[in-house]
Amino acid sequence: MPSFLLEVGTEELPASFLSSAISQWKSRIPHTLEENSLTYDAVEVYGTPRRLAVLIKGLPSQQADREEEIKGPPAQAAFKDGNPTPAAQGFAKKQGVEVSALEVRPTEKGDFVFVRKVTRGRPVAEIITELVPQWIFKLEGKRLMRWGDGDKTFSRPIRWLVALLDEAVLPIELDNGSETVKSNRISQAHRVLHPEPITIPNATDYVTTLRSASVVVDTDERVNTITQQVKESVQKLGGYAEIYPDLLQEVTNLVEFPSAVIGKFESEFLNLPTEVITTVMVSHQRYFPVFQSSNTKDLLPNFVTISNGDPTKSDIIAVGNERVIRARLADGRFFYDADLEKPLESFLPQLETVTFQEDLGSLLKKVNRICKIAEQITEQLQLSEKERENIQRAALLCKADLVSQMVYEFPELQGVMGQKYALASGEEEAVATAIFEHYLPRSADDILPETLTGQVVGLADRLDTLVSIFGLGMIPTGSSDPFALRRAANAVVNITWTAHLPINLQQLLEKVATDFASEYHKDRNQLVAGLEEFFLQRIRTLLQEEKHIDYDLVNAVLGENDREYTERALKDLLDVGDRATFLQKIRANGTLDNIYETVNRSTRLAAQGDLDTKQLDPKAIVRKELFQKSSEEAFYNAIVELVPQTQAAQQSRDYGQLVTALEQITPTVSNFFDGAESVLVMDPNPEIKRNRLNLLGLLRNHARVLADFGAIVKNL
Repeated sequence: MPSFLLEVGTEELPASFLSSAISQWKSRIPHTLEENSLTYDAVEVYGTPRRLAVLIKGLPSQQADREEEIKGPPAQAAFKDGNPTPAAQGFAKKQGVEVSALEVRPTEKGDFVFVRKVTRGRPVAEIITELVPQWIFKLEGKRLMRWGDGDKTFSRPIRWLVALLDEAVLPIELDNGSETVKSNRISQAHRVLHPEPITIPNATDYVTTLRSASVVVDTDERVNTITQQVKESVQKLGGYAEIYPDLLQEVTNLVEFPSAVIGKFESEFLNLPTEVITTVMVSHQRYFPVFQSSNTKDLLPNFVTISNGDPTKSDIIAVGNERVIRARLADGRFFYDADLEKPLESFLPQLETVTFQEDLGSLLKKVNRICKIAEQITEQLQLSEKERENIQRAALLCKADLVSQMVYEFPELQGVMGQKYALASGEEEAVATAIFEHYLPRSADDILPETLTGQVVGLADRLDTLVSIFGLGMIPTGSSDPFALRRAANAVVNITWTAHLPINLQQLLEKVATDFASEYHKDRNQLVAGLEEFFLQRIRTLLQEEKHIDYDLVNAVLGENDREYTERALKDLLDVGDRATFLQKIRANGTLDNIYETVNRSTRLAAQGDLDTKQLDPKAIVRKELFQKSSEEAFYNAIVELVPQTQAAQQSRDYGQLVTALEQITPTVSNFFDGAESVLVMDPNPEIKRNRLNLLGLLRNHARVLADFGAIVKNL
């Protein structure tokens, strides 16, 4: 069975585009083959900085013939007195058949005309020729460019094209204005190690042929090679290298024939903070730092870089890289020493010159808002005077390092340098740590702040951003979220859950929104409503995607169009998380099934009544003199006994005791419905009916302390 090779040769591609393009082709090419009824054994996608390639193995020689049955007009419209009408003739012409090929068959809606149509399969070469330009020019990416005088775009100019169906060249032309790239079997090898073009004899020879020309086209192979070479290099130095995933992916996509090169720098630079050195190496130079061991942050005066040059010239390559890193570290030392000449607090006035957002003013204005919100959180948490002082100090200084020379040059070090400059300025350790921690988490897989001071300042910072940006109407839509508001809201919820902070988010949103609406003349109620809905969406997403709670259980704790539940969730984030996790647990161990039928049946019937959902005590609303069966008395007594257990569960959030109590009451309720002393809930007497509905409403209300059982799906 034929194999097809496509190689798109280009000028050097950005590493980020190469990763994305490989991923897109791995998804898109199999999909388009299947759309065209082409089977295959394997689709292998390769890429280096100068090429993007796909090898499709096990293709058929041509599509299989396709037989389809097409329904036409009603028979009475297609034939009159046995003769075809224009409707029949038009249908036959459209399908490319004679009128005699039409068949009349009965359907549920009467007799209709049908035609059996066989579409002959096309040669695979013909189909692939049509698909290749789509594969190339439908790739998505940032900053695609035009080249020549054409209007087609790609990440970088396309310089050659290889298209082989087994050993035969598949003639494909990519026209771009006056420039045309025609396919052949000639590829370009490594610029330095094999500067001459190379001929690919057969599609399946692609990987081995390019490897012989010092080009490793398989990204996984390059990853493994780089990883192994880095480890071997640091072993020679007696050190340890952390293989940062992002750095590994980037350098993999920057080289065609990787070779590790060991470099060194003066040990005096080790006096710089480790984070400065590693940022220079990793983010700016794409070097792997060398640590003294796996359990220390202390560095050796060495680095490992991945070269795309001649391995025999490693010494020369090392010297060039050493010259660059020395200059970068010297700059870092200058910035660090200059910043340390004055205390961190002295940077605050400069924040007035930096704009946070055009309509929201400067960073200094934002800092003032953060301080106010942090104070509101402090009041909710009823913290000590010392804790309040640390939080206010950290809030005041949390953005000061943004105008330091070091962070201006290396923005990745925001917070990191703030912590170090705070300590150097004599600030409390709790304050310094919070300056760093308030940025956490910086990404979806980052750590959360561990100190109370860092947690409170981090919450205040994000709440200010959320309220302010929402207040300006810049609400995230689709994938557009330029201010990372979804991530900010996720962080607020996750920090609260992880740190077990008993904050009332609804109250905070109302206070912050009120201040914002007053200053910027916005609709306060509309702003609060939008923020509440946004947070409820994030809570729902986090419960389902991160805590893996079933969707119906999430509905049960957040409520479906039930304001009581949504308010409860926003007022007590800890409670909503605990209840969702608890429900998932009792579903898994079967306890939920034990109470589901009884509670759910009661909930459905109770909807026919008018009992307030917050009423728990039966004594004030159930009339014992209306009881007609002993099951009613038993039901009533069971509810009376349930009251203190439910109240205890509310106070302690130990919902296990509530569920145990509901399990114990289940037989009593079952007897009320179906036992020897069962009753007709919807009694003709309206007073008796209301009394019985109140009993069921009380049971529903006790269960509602945990969740809305009406939203739970049985045996999910």
